[in-house]
Amino acid sequence: MEQVLLVLWPLFALIAMGFVLRRSSMISTDFWPSAEKLNYFILFPALLINSLGSAPLDSPKLPYLAGAIFFVLAISSVLVLIFKFIFNMSIPRFGAHIQGITRFNTYLGLAIIADLFGTDGIAIAAVIMAILVPSCNVIAVLALTSGSKVSFKQLFLPIIKNPLILSCLIGILLNLSPIGLPFGSDQLLKLLAAASLPLGLICIGAALQTSTLRKEFKPLMTSTLLRLLAMPVLAVFTAKLFSLPEFETVLFVIFFAIPTAPTAYILTRQLNGDSQLMAGIITLQTVIAVITLPLVLTQIIH
Repeated sequence: MEQVLLVLWPLFALIAMGFVLRRSSMISTDFWPSAEKLNYFILFPALLINSLGSAPLDSPKLPYLAGAIFFVLAISSVLVLIFKFIFNMSIPRFGAHIQGITRFNTYLGLAIIADLFGTDGIAIAAVIMAILVPSCNVIAVLALTSGSKVSFKQLFLPIIKNPLILSCLIGILLNLSPIGLPFGSDQLLKLLAAASLPLGLICIGAALQTSTLRKEFKPLMTSTLLRLLAMPVLAVFTAKLFSLPEFETVLFVIFFAIPTAPTAYILTRQLNGDSQLMAGIITLQTVIAVITLPLVLTQIIH
């Protein structure tokens, strides 16, 4: 527990710093959208390209890892769909809740893994992300547009344009090609990547919105407990079912134990989902994760 807390508290301190700075007069409000864009389109993609460029894509366990990811996403999506019909949930709210359950905070996940396991952990985590990011985006777009006629362009354009998905593809192609990362380009990417995670965590805190918490506390807490407690349990069960090695199991569970993605708010707003509910889910999950993450990580790290 002590090791886990030593790793986690600085990460959540950066999130808290972002929350405070956004509400202070120290930094202009114009800074935050620019910082988020810099990280989302340049710094974080650099981290993914660099990590996937040297990731062990020839591992015999990779198909099992992919199968486990798809299994968890399928089970969780079906359960949310059942809740939709039981509680007569509207499409905008359904889209928000399914993202709250299936999507994940990439910055926080990779920051935890980097501190616990270093470059070896990030390499495997990048492979997991290469599968999870497009899959979660497809699920989110389908949920937010269900019940309406959607063209191929409307469905796949947000996915194709996603810089995280594009950077995953570039990293995989470089890994499989004889080119690799030549002429010291890996060092450039490492320098860019080094700025990504701390800036990303600060931006997470800056984006938190507390106004929705009182109005929708019950559905928000339900979504939060399902994401932060039920999903890790499902992930542990799935890892055993697919006979994942211990190291891969720990990384796999971490991605299903962290709160949902802050970028889910942007997609929800773009596709006319319930963006206020989505903002509340992101905020409450991030806050409650301070309690649940140490508990989950202590159980899975031996």
